[in-house]
Amino acid sequence: MVAALLQEMGYSLQANRKTLEGSTHPDRDAQFGHIHQKVKAFQASDQPVISVDTKKKELVGDCKNQGRELRPKGAPESVRVHDFEIPELGKVAPYGVYDQTQNKGWVNVGTDHDTAAFAVASIRRWWNTMGHAVYPHSRRLLITADSGGSNGYRTRLWKTELQKVANETGLEISVCHLPPGTSKWNKIEHRLFSYISQNWRGKPLVSHEVIVNLIASTTTHTGLTVRCELDTTKYPKGIRITDKELNQVNIIRDQFHGEWNYTIKPHTS
Repeated sequence: MVAALLQEMGYSLQANRKTLEGSTHPDRDAQFGHIHQKVKAFQASDQPVISVDTKKKELVGDCKNQGRELRPKGAPESVRVHDFEIPELGKVAPYGVYDQTQNKGWVNVGTDHDTAAFAVASIRRWWNTMGHAVYPHSRRLLITADSGGSNGYRTRLWKTELQKVANETGLEISVCHLPPGTSKWNKIEHRLFSYISQNWRGKPLVSHEVIVNLIASTTTHTGLTVRCELDTTKYPKGIRITDKELNQVNIIRDQFHGEWNYTIKPHTS
């Protein structure tokens, strides 16, 4: 009777809806405009533009994976009741690099910690494996990234590791960070990661090989292709960068929000 009365009054069962943004930075829209202009300028001069981020960490093993996949009726995939980490398999941290011009992705599947060293190592591997072949004459690289996490604008190790890549490659590496709280608008989220999630939906990630193959088989009708490799290198946490080490980074900050927008140039000597 209570349910019937509530229905007559216009009530229904409803889930929570994520609509409250919370506080926003006053220059949020201006930063998006700054990023857009910079991306267009780099693309117009045939310089690479990449969007980077770490996808959600995934358990390795016969654990439930969200989504549904076609199978014979009455024969669902059997997985563990509880999704606890399997010590001998652990977790993986897929770090993605998405080429905004070529519509191509690179994913470095790390088996250790998601640190700034791991993030930059993923970018280095993308450049050596894919980027340099597509942009052999480029002298600059633009990276768009979130403002937090392993590639956050406050992370000292992120900047010192990028300096190493700049020295190795001779590239001037420009970075534009998305304003705080806007990571869902990062290009890599809806142009690469969302399609990976669709491709492996309902499939237990039982091994590193399965994860790499599922990511690498991700394609779209608009031409997206993805390369993927496993990275078993150790990336220890807790590495501290001193003021002296940070001061050795050859960084040029933009006039507009230099903490979000900067260029790291290779050392000449």
